[in-house]
Amino acid sequence: MTTSIINSQKPGEDLGDSSLKLTDIIKTLPRECFQHNRRKAWSQVFLSVLMVGLGYYILTISPWFLLPLAWIFTGTALTGFFVIGHDCGHRSFAKSRWVNDLVGHLFMMPLIYPFHSWRIKHNHHHNHTNKLDEDNAWHPIRTQVFANWTPFQQFTFKGFMRNRLWWVGSIGHWAVVHFDWRKFKTKDQSSVKLSVAVVVLFGAIAFPLLITTTGIWGFVKFWFLPWIVYHFWMSTFTIVHHTASDVPFQTANQWNEALAQLSGTIHCDYPHWIEILCHDINVHVPHHISTAIPSYNLRLAYSSIKENWQPYLHDECKFSWSLMKQITDQCQLYQTHVGYQTFNEYYAGK
Repeated sequence: MTTSIINSQKPGEDLGDSSLKLTDIIKTLPRECFQHNRRKAWSQVFLSVLMVGLGYYILTISPWFLLPLAWIFTGTALTGFFVIGHDCGHRSFAKSRWVNDLVGHLFMMPLIYPFHSWRIKHNHHHNHTNKLDEDNAWHPIRTQVFANWTPFQQFTFKGFMRNRLWWVGSIGHWAVVHFDWRKFKTKDQSSVKLSVAVVVLFGAIAFPLLITTTGIWGFVKFWFLPWIVYHFWMSTFTIVHHTASDVPFQTANQWNEALAQLSGTIHCDYPHWIEILCHDINVHVPHHISTAIPSYNLRLAYSSIKENWQPYLHDECKFSWSLMKQITDQCQLYQTHVGYQTFNEYYAGK
C-alpha cells in the first residue's frame, strides 16, 4: 500500500505542494513510456478481436446454465474494444491521426459509442479531473444540488446509491451526453455528427439482421447482455478511479492540476484475467499524468511514479464487493470544502 498525503487533509485545504505542476511529474518518467510500439498496439487489437470472437463462440454453444459466465467473459472482452478506442481518442494508439480515428470508430461502433463525442467529452474530464462543476465523468452530487431536486429525484438517487446500482451509471452518461451534437462547440459538431451517424448506421444494419436471424432472444443473448456487462465495467472503472471518502473534489480557485491527477486518481487491482482483457485500464494514475502514454506502457510508467512520487499517491485498493459497498455507503453526497457525507448525515444536519 502506498502512503496518501490526502488522508489527513480536508477537501478545502491545499494538498501538499500547491506549486507542483504536471510537467514536474512527466519529466521524471522514462522516455520509453511515451514510445509507440506498433507490434504491441496491434497485438492488443488481435487479442481483443480473438477474445470477443471466442466469447461469441462460447455463447453459441453454451447450455443455458453457463450463459451468465459467457456473458461476463464476452462483455469484459468487449471492454477491451473500448480501451483500444480509448487509446485512439487520446492519439496514443498510432502516430497517424487518421489511423486513430478509423480504429477508434471501428472498435467503439459495436458498443454504439460515438467516437468523437466520447473523445471530446473525455478530454474535458482529463482537463478538469476532480474539479467541482467541471469534471464530467463520475462526480459527486453536492448537498445544495440535492436539496434543490424534487422529492422524486432525491428518492431515485438515494435508491440508486443504496441499492448498489453504480453499474448502470455509465448507461445514463452514454445516452444523455454523447448523441446531441448541439451540446458541443460549433467547431466539433461535424465530427460528432459523423460519429453519431456511424453508430446509427451500424445499429440500423446489425440489429435488424441479428433479430431476423436469431430472434429477439438472439438480440438479447448476443448483444444486449454482453453490452450490459461492458457497461458494468465502464461504470466500475470510472467510479473507482476517482472516488473514495478521502479523495477531494476542489473548487476552481483551490484546484491544482498536478495534485488532482496524482493524488485524486486511484490504482485498483482486479483479477488478472480482467486486467489482460481490459488492457490495464485499471493502472490509471499514469494515464492521468499524461494521456500520451499508450496502455501497454502504463505499468512501466506507474512503477516510475511510485518510485518518485509515492508520498502523493492514494492508497491502492483491490476490486471487491466490499470496496463497492464502501464507496456507495460513504460517498453519497458532497459538501463543498468539507467532503463526502452520507444521506443520514445530511438529514441529521438539517
